[in-house]
Amino acid sequence: MVSIGNFFFRYRNNLFIVLYLLLFAPSPELFTEARFGEDYYLIPLIAGLVITCLGELIRGLTIGLAYIIRGGKDKKVYAERLVTEGIFSHCRNPLYVGNILMLVGVGILSNSLIYVAIIIPLFLFIYQSIVLAEENFLRTKFGTEFDQYCQRVDRWWIRLSGLGKTFSSMHFNYKRWILKEYNTLLVWLLGIAALLLYKYPLLPPAVNRLAVFAGVVLVLGLVYGYVRYLKKSGKMTESLS
Repeated sequence: MVSIGNFFFRYRNNLFIVLYLLLFAPSPELFTEARFGEDYYLIPLIAGLVITCLGELIRGLTIGLAYIIRGGKDKKVYAERLVTEGIFSHCRNPLYVGNILMLVGVGILSNSLIYVAIIIPLFLFIYQSIVLAEENFLRTKFGTEFDQYCQRVDRWWIRLSGLGKTFSSMHFNYKRWILKEYNTLLVWLLGIAALLLYKYPLLPPAVNRLAVFAGVVLVLGLVYGYVRYLKKSGKMTESLS
């Protein structure tokens, strides 16, 4: 599993783009009018949006409190130090938990039976193998310190007790969240907008849906370009001072 995880880690960004595109592949519906009634589409719509937004919330809180560098320039598993503060004191892989919830949410939003039944389990297998590869690296590099951390904190489950104390004892770095997350946010929001346009023809038809989508793309593109400009020009940094 470690060698498999190292492979997936190296190519994870390209692979996840493919998995994201599969949201739009033809599939039997997960929720149907025959089983759930006339307003059946509200189930995947509401549940999908809630779950995927929860995933991004977890990612945002994690990055804003304490950031971890997951890989080196050679795209291999890497870590400068063992990060155990912030949300990492409640879960060893909160960013991955956020990613999983984001993908599960858009999978439900796509109302795709194939995606939920096949692609999401594949996605979970990929992440499990990546985490095992990372743990192998961390255990080799940090030894007893990492073993003690594993005994205190669960691999996947986010321990809710003590969250309030964690939040009150740390400053949320919103600049770091924006600078580290703006690429993910763009792809995520564009995907949601495209799913709503493509998968939900029963939403109010009086609106010119293509025009609305074009407007969303334009706004997101402008915001993305502005944030990228601030980052590259050095006018926005992670410093809160």
